[in-house]
Amino acid sequence: MSATAHQSATCPFDASRDDRKSARLAAERVAPEPGAKVVTSFAAAREILRNAAIKQGGAGADLIDTGDPERVPVFYLDGEAHKRKRSELARFFTPKIIATRYRAVMENTADALLAEFRAKGQAPLDEISFALAVAVAADIVGLKNSNPVGMAARIKATLADLGGHRRNVLARLFGRLRQSYHGLEFYFRDVRPAITARRKNRQVDIISHLIDEGYSDKAILIECMTYAAAGMVTTREFIVMAAWHLFGRQDLRERFLAGDEDEQLAILQEILRLEPIAALLHRRVPEITPIASGAPIPAGSLMAIDIRAANTDEAATGPCPYALDPERAARMKVNASFLSFGDGNHRCPGAQVALAETRVFLDRLMRVPGIRLAREPTMGWCAALMSYELRDAIVVCDRL
Repeated sequence: MSATAHQSATCPFDASRDDRKSARLAAERVAPEPGAKVVTSFAAAREILRNAAIKQGGAGADLIDTGDPERVPVFYLDGEAHKRKRSELARFFTPKIIATRYRAVMENTADALLAEFRAKGQAPLDEISFALAVAVAADIVGLKNSNPVGMAARIKATLADLGGHRRNVLARLFGRLRQSYHGLEFYFRDVRPAITARRKNRQVDIISHLIDEGYSDKAILIECMTYAAAGMVTTREFIVMAAWHLFGRQDLRERFLAGDEDEQLAILQEILRLEPIAALLHRRVPEITPIASGAPIPAGSLMAIDIRAANTDEAATGPCPYALDPERAARMKVNASFLSFGDGNHRCPGAQVALAETRVFLDRLMRVPGIRLAREPTMGWCAALMSYELRDAIVVCDRL
């Protein structure tokens, strides 16, 4: 056995160690769509996600009319239409634009939020992280013609009832009406002013691009809501979860603060491997599909990719799959975030943005004098995103 193989087969920790915080809740609440076949193998999951013939599924994908792909969010598209739209949007997520323009937004926003935090001496961590995520996503999308604090509140209210499964019809109807009300408020106060401004003067942002592509105001609103759910909400949870891990382990926190950017990203991606925001991805198989990692998939099958299980598959992770080990990806020679951002054509386009803003913010937060976690977050569940939610964590520091 080679030295590398021996190292990969040896657990560097107590074999029973489990550093996950969201595992118990996820085990209780993860629910594949009816009739879906659950995939837990990393190899099979990655192969399915990378197969261009397999279509997007779940999250209402089967109900979306894709007859006019120019008016459908890229999330729901497949094939050439998806490839074309994805390539058009790629310029908003390049390493260069992240390192230059978005990095400045991240740093300036983080500095402003932390200055306010230090003046008060305490703050709710999920609210700080959401304000940061909204500022960064708003810059990418082009939602910069309204009050950012008010916009954050409106987006939060609009998404509050996202996909809520209620027991009675009246409560479900009320939730939809309330969501529609907040959605209209978001449109009139935030989206429409941005559209009006960009019709007069184009910018390098997604709304300007959509205007050039002939999108209607309604279609632009849908795109803005898609980016709000995908970029703002998930990043908020990631920041709070990563901070929770760093606060809970002094050795990990010291390693994070002493490390360079690559080391910090390795730590964050290993946390995300253990605590992926979205637990399930669904895919529809239109025709019988052979796969190298198993038996052919029958035509019409709905597959539920269990991201949590795939990310802890020992065949890909090596031993001690539930232990937080920042050196794991390098040792196993795999992508450090495993399948936490998906894979293939539909891999999250904003993955590097989320990692960058989380790293920038936490590097600053953890250096605040007297910083500590006074109250751990309360963990809830979002059924629509199959994701944990972290609320009411309180951080305190020495006041200025």
